[in-house]
Amino acid sequence: MNEFEILFVDDDVAILDMVDRYLTGEGYNVITVDSGYKALEILEKREIEIVFTDFKMPEISGLELLAAIKEFRPETEVIIVTGHGTMESVIQAMKIGSYDYLQKPFKLGILKLIINRIVEERKLKGENALIKTRTKERHKYDDLIGINLKMQEIYEIIDRIKTNSPNVLINGESGTGKELTANVIHRNSDRGSNLLISIHCQSILKDVSESKLTEKLNNLLESSRDSALYLDDIAKIALPVQVELLRIFENEEKNGNTQTAYNVRFIGATDKSIKELVSSGVIKKEFLNFLNTITINIPPLRERKEDICLLIHYFIARFNAENKKKILNVSMEALDLLLNYHWPGNVIQLENVIERAFAIGTGLTINISDLPEEIITFGEISKIS
Repeated sequence: MNEFEILFVDDDVAILDMVDRYLTGEGYNVITVDSGYKALEILEKREIEIVFTDFKMPEISGLELLAAIKEFRPETEVIIVTGHGTMESVIQAMKIGSYDYLQKPFKLGILKLIINRIVEERKLKGENALIKTRTKERHKYDDLIGINLKMQEIYEIIDRIKTNSPNVLINGESGTGKELTANVIHRNSDRGSNLLISIHCQSILKDVSESKLTEKLNNLLESSRDSALYLDDIAKIALPVQVELLRIFENEEKNGNTQTAYNVRFIGATDKSIKELVSSGVIKKEFLNFLNTITINIPPLRERKEDICLLIHYFIARFNAENKKKILNVSMEALDLLLNYHWPGNVIQLENVIERAFAIGTGLTINISDLPEEIITFGEISKIS
């Protein structure tokens, strides 16, 4: 890591000392300064790869320093560190070109995660590709939130399939956002002006005899003409439905059509292992191949913990806009619990936790007392073990 230089800017000497000791101990080459002017002097003389800068500083603010860096050294990645900024200021920083942001107080391990991610990106893509793919909203894609590398890969896949509309199979644990991802795929496609029709697979045969199945499926396809059909939980799609859908499409192909007359795109979703679906006989291999032109695997939240702070601020901003009651931030103790929790319910569970805090909290800060008992208990057990 010695050839990779990192600059940390903050007017709090205690923070600089803490960061310097931690990053040096982890083998990084770090320089710390207590003002934006000193940072600019260093950046004029040295090729710094990463800059962490406090948002609120005397003389030059973090935003001003960010803008200056992007003006004369755009390849340098800048991370805003804020204990004062609102969500609006964070969004402004992202638009200027901030790679990411951290809320104070932050865990030192998050610094390492961000640095390692940037190093890995540069190894994988090369400097030119990295600059080319940098966007104004690096932290999100439509309604998908996350800076995790696997999330970045999902964004790239969605970009690649905007115009050719292949069938897509989304795989991910419950609560990871499969339907949200389907909606983002659809909105950003050339069919996005039409509605995405969402169907729970178990309901397709409900109250319908097999003799009427063809009629029902044709009606369903007609309602999705030139659009997309979202098949929620394909593990529950009945075998007769799979067979009949394949028959409809195979007949069209025999007649010389590459797609059905309805021109329907299918987006399927499952929280089960794709291999197990086939080996257990729940899904016919031919039907899975039909759906699985493109596969998107959504990582569980426990594997993308660098996104937790970003998601928390996103949900806080959204609930602030929807409610008269306002919340500004999360206490250090509560944030520590949220970052270390294993999140079996994934992003949906985190969203529910923040919504609950709005409902029961009494102050401007989310404290430990505002969190569900299972998260508090998990934190206590973790300390013991």
